[in-house]
Amino acid sequence: MRGHFKKSGGALALLLALPASAMAQDATVAEQLAANAAQTSFVFNTLLFLIGGFLVMWMAAGFAMLEAGLVRTKNVSMQCLKNISLYSVAGIMFWWIGYDLMYGVAEEGAGFFGSFNPLQGYQFAQEDVGSGYSSYSDWFFQMVFCATTASIVSGTVAERVKFWPFMIFVLFLTAIIYPIVGSWEWGTGFLDRMGFSDFAGSTLVHSTGGWAALVGALIIGARKGKYVDGKVNPITGSSMPLATLGVFILWLGWFGFNGASQLAMGTITDADSIARIFVNTNMAAAAGVVVAVLYTRLRYGKMDLTFALNGALAGLVAITAEPLTPSVPVAMLVGGLGSLLACLTVPLLDKLKIDDVVGAIPVHLVAGIFGTLAVAFTNSDVSFMPQLIGVVATGVFVSIASAIIWGLLKVTIGVRVSEEEEYLGLDQSEIGVPSYPEFVQT
Repeated sequence: MRGHFKKSGGALALLLALPASAMAQDATVAEQLAANAAQTSFVFNTLLFLIGGFLVMWMAAGFAMLEAGLVRTKNVSMQCLKNISLYSVAGIMFWWIGYDLMYGVAEEGAGFFGSFNPLQGYQFAQEDVGSGYSSYSDWFFQMVFCATTASIVSGTVAERVKFWPFMIFVLFLTAIIYPIVGSWEWGTGFLDRMGFSDFAGSTLVHSTGGWAALVGALIIGARKGKYVDGKVNPITGSSMPLATLGVFILWLGWFGFNGASQLAMGTITDADSIARIFVNTNMAAAAGVVVAVLYTRLRYGKMDLTFALNGALAGLVAITAEPLTPSVPVAMLVGGLGSLLACLTVPLLDKLKIDDVVGAIPVHLVAGIFGTLAVAFTNSDVSFMPQLIGVVATGVFVSIASAIIWGLLKVTIGVRVSEEEEYLGLDQSEIGVPSYPEFVQT
């Protein structure tokens, strides 16, 4: 009887254990599925940052080609040197100072800038699936945005600024000015806390570069011969095909600029959002081109390729602040209006005798401001006043900081080449390696 009881008791224990075992197995399977999902998300998010990052890096080539095409033959090598140099300086400075200054904002406090660690540079975190992405990929993606800001300034002050003072300005812009502005929103600073929204950087990137370029143009002055006896003398560029290629490269790179700013690709929703961003980005640029072509035909009687090129860029800049929430028609409206405002700004700058060689101020500053303000009308979760405050705060800070740096450079080492050097061209006077030797003046 005892043995029988023992046997019956063992069977009963086995029956009672079955549900618990099944539950344990279910929990193990669920944990494994969750771990697999986390790993998959980590891979796709990291891949998004890397692909988006090298597309934005490719925009550096676009800026270089655009500027090389819009400056005169005697200054092409200088523009190419400036662009590859500024990209390199931006990378070093963003690793050394910029990233921590941008993303090290304390949890408590005003949130006006992050941490300052110049003795060690940015310390990459070890691989952690729980973080959702590789810290290396995130740094790379954020760095190329920083370099884009500097590229904007390069074209505006072309053909008369000295190389070394320009690079010193880039050093401060990429190490301090841009990271501080970025920290206000993307680093969860005070603008973020008041509800400001700038999805991919119409203000944080483009207007920042635009304000710095405007101040530089004012302090450095116009090119010789641009404004004479109250008249505007157009100065044509060296290669319209090269400038057009530059815009197409920028257009392509912008899919990484806006699309990867979704910051995640591990779910169906994220993937669909990225696709929608691509479409809205493309259609805003297309509308920008059409508006610019129609405007120049109606306003001047002839179409202007440079306006069309900058119309595409203005449309891209304008939609950058919010490329996800608008419908396609609304995205086209934002891009078209951004382009129109840029077109209207060009003659205004000439009236004010502000010499912007490539049109970066109308494109990046004016369209950037418009695109940022337009978010209040394309995203129901965003109010107008925080957008306006963000635009004004960025303009005031960047203008004052840029004026201080440009001003100090002007009174110390000088920022502008001599009249003779400007006449000969910076390729010959500062580099000695002309892009087109057959056109060198002797």
